[in-house]
Amino acid sequence: MSKYGIGQPVLRFEDPRLLRGQGRFVNDINLHGQTYAVFVRSPHAHAHIRSIDTKTAAAAPGVLAVYTGHDVVADGLGMPKANMPRKRPDGKPMFAPQRPALVVDRVRYVGDPVAMVVAETLAQAKDAAELVEIDYEPIPSVTLTEDTVKPGAPAVWDDCPDNISNFVERGNKAATDEAIKGAAKVIKRRYVITRVHAQYMEPRGTLGVYDQGEDRMTLYADVQYPHRVRNMLAQNVFKVPESKLRVITGDVGGGFGTKGWQYVEHRLTLWAARKLLRPVKWCCERSEAVMADEHGRDNVGELELALDADNRFVALRLNMLANIGAYVGSDRNLLSPFGMIGTVLGVYLIPKAYINVVGVLSNTNPTAPYRGAGRPEAIYLIERLIDDAARELGIDRVELRRKNMLGEAALPYQSPVGPFYDCGEFEKNMDMALKLADVAGYQARAEESKKRGKLRGLGIINAIEQAAGTAQPEYAEIRFNPAGTAALLMGTKAQGQGHETMFKQILNERLGIDPHDVQFIDGDTDRVAFGMGTNGSRSTVLGGSALFMAAEKVIAKGKRLAGHLLEAGEQDIEFAEGIFKVKGTDKTVSLKAVAMAAFNPTKWPKSGFEGGLYENATYLGEKDTYPNGCHICEVEVDPETGEVKLERYAVVDDVGTVMNPIGLKGQIHGGVAQGVGQILGEQVVWDRESGQLLTASFLDYTMPRADMMCSMEVKSNPVPTKYNPLGAKGAGEAGTVGAMPVLMNAVIDALAPLGVRDMVMPATAENVWRAIQAAKGA
Repeated sequence: MSKYGIGQPVLRFEDPRLLRGQGRFVNDINLHGQTYAVFVRSPHAHAHIRSIDTKTAAAAPGVLAVYTGHDVVADGLGMPKANMPRKRPDGKPMFAPQRPALVVDRVRYVGDPVAMVVAETLAQAKDAAELVEIDYEPIPSVTLTEDTVKPGAPAVWDDCPDNISNFVERGNKAATDEAIKGAAKVIKRRYVITRVHAQYMEPRGTLGVYDQGEDRMTLYADVQYPHRVRNMLAQNVFKVPESKLRVITGDVGGGFGTKGWQYVEHRLTLWAARKLLRPVKWCCERSEAVMADEHGRDNVGELELALDADNRFVALRLNMLANIGAYVGSDRNLLSPFGMIGTVLGVYLIPKAYINVVGVLSNTNPTAPYRGAGRPEAIYLIERLIDDAARELGIDRVELRRKNMLGEAALPYQSPVGPFYDCGEFEKNMDMALKLADVAGYQARAEESKKRGKLRGLGIINAIEQAAGTAQPEYAEIRFNPAGTAALLMGTKAQGQGHETMFKQILNERLGIDPHDVQFIDGDTDRVAFGMGTNGSRSTVLGGSALFMAAEKVIAKGKRLAGHLLEAGEQDIEFAEGIFKVKGTDKTVSLKAVAMAAFNPTKWPKSGFEGGLYENATYLGEKDTYPNGCHICEVEVDPETGEVKLERYAVVDDVGTVMNPIGLKGQIHGGVAQGVGQILGEQVVWDRESGQLLTASFLDYTMPRADMMCSMEVKSNPVPTKYNPLGAKGAGEAGTVGAMPVLMNAVIDALAPLGVRDMVMPATAENVWRAIQAAKGA
């Protein structure tokens, strides 16, 4: 077996240059004649704009232009819009207000862009931005999700007085209502999932360039979908042929979904570059990021779980409010949790179910996919509810899960709310995790904690997620050079996950090519013919499968030429580990030699052979995939201060075929850290009365630190899917999907002896302490 093939623990090829500071991020790109942009953003959550005076700013040293929304409108720039077929609960069409590049008359959240200043230097642009005079008339705002639909709540848009944008239903409402009505027991709960920000290592940035000679625009930006961004800008914003626009994405300092799509700064820097005939650069500063970016999560779910007399689940009903912010700039703002909430049934047999998700508008940033994009929320809801049910009914939570779990004999399984689980070993995952986490020894550890005056809690959850959506295809191309080396071009876009290493492993597995002989290319719409980008754990499943198919085409063409070189029939040639061989003989020729011959006409068959060796493939998955697993963790809580300490963490995951165990562990570690961060501190907060943003910097927004984490035990239980040639299910979001519910369940378990039954997210020391005091008072 090759040391670089699928399943091998290959160290990442990307790391040496990144660790040496040789990466090429947006901020590393600087062009001759470059100018700098700074945006003037609204300090109000909701206000009318009485007037904007730009004269003083425009006359400031080094200033080239000051633009407002009126300038954008005058130039006829288009606005992307949502196309998903949605309605409001009253049957009317979805209310989906488009997002202007610069606001003209009314700001609707803190950070709404109002003006753009372009100057010779960044310092001059910042100074001039301070001189833009805007007369605001503040009006009442609504930022808290539950407040949006209360009687008398301020309307974000006058044309939508109830703030309801749209809704989505899944399942059978009548059958679910009937099952709940006749159930022996019904457990009801309400869970609030807070809003968070991605807080990547590198904030967003963009550099717009216009070539007057070619009448062509080039955008350098850290986006996850370069081709889709190009298409959106060309078709919907500038209304030009796609050939007139190029998007280049180099290294990306973390994306997590939040960098996925087209932001207003992209179109504005391109637009300004075209007007000024000079490159225009904008790089978001850390203090600006929470105001400038889309956010994640933010919903309130009310659940009811019905059980029969034998404690078997018979029905589940979920009514959810999902905060989508002030604008619906594209379908992206509707994806989470609307598209992914179907996994709220988890890995359990729940015959009847009904889900109703209502998207509400608020005076906040739009929400969009953030690592997991609805799947962590779904598993948080069901696994919190199962723990609460077990506690309320006085039964063992592991046995309650085991009794209701989908067994291998039940698979494949069509969920009553949409998902189709094709394969998995859910009970085995749990059993492996129970052993890995030494749950049998938990009680002794809890007693030891008690002696030290601490409370110990145990969390156990089963997770499943919908990944690698089949609605969009993916592209791969293998392009050999005359010297026999190759270029690998992928339509996905790496943001730190290790794509180069993983794709080279697949290529090595199929073609036997030394990874050091392969040039990896992604993120350039001029070099890569097509691609849908990276999101939803799709890169391995769809991109890897496209690469697999392209490799098969290389082998097929190579066999014909190898047969000619070896003086044998094409049908007599076999291929393995980079070598073509005549069956039953020792006559061989390497793929590298065949590739070189493909560019030498003297070595071609006399007729019917097209020279060169470059193949591509576009792959569309047959069905979505469903990574799954079991997470177990232990926490220790100080009852005097409320401080929570993560003590132990174990994961058993089924991501299908494992491409690289080192990369997989890295993905799980990172995903768990983001889930832990949300539970222990991360939260975007506005003042409920004024709408003022209270968590705009790291002084107020709590990020997970190394001392919040603990050592993790990670094992795999791969059950390959048959719905793609690699058997892969996806791994990028698995850690987060399980981490949120397991950590909160562990905290509640620790506090349960004190009478605490619920607490608000996040489990900060203050919130935990307040929950303890409230329980004592009760």
